[in-house]
Amino acid sequence: MNQNLKNFYQLLGLSARAGELVMGETLCQKAIRMRKAKLVIISEEASPNTLKKFIDMCRYYKTEYVVLGSKEMLGKAVGKGSRTVLAVTDEGLKEALLKQLQNSEMPVRG
Repeated sequence: MNQNLKNFYQLLGLSARAGELVMGETLCQKAIRMRKAKLVIISEEASPNTLKKFIDMCRYYKTEYVVLGSKEMLGKAVGKGSRTVLAVTDEGLKEALLKQLQNSEMPVRG
């Protein structure tokens, strides 16, 4: 794992500790509908139905999203068990996370 990707996961943990991260499908759906979600992170291991549901919802509500990482990595980054969907609710943290992804050479869908 390159340094920028490590920084991405560290920023996810910071987001969680700062209270600027929503976890779980139901809460993420609510955050997207209320337009509080600035960036949605979907695990690569999400089921096809979950993936389609969140991508369609993000496109409809014009919310940025990325499909990245395993459920275990996302959960570990935020200090929890495995997580399929996360939503960042802070604009500054969203920009920092996207910058780390752009600097990494990791292919990101979304």
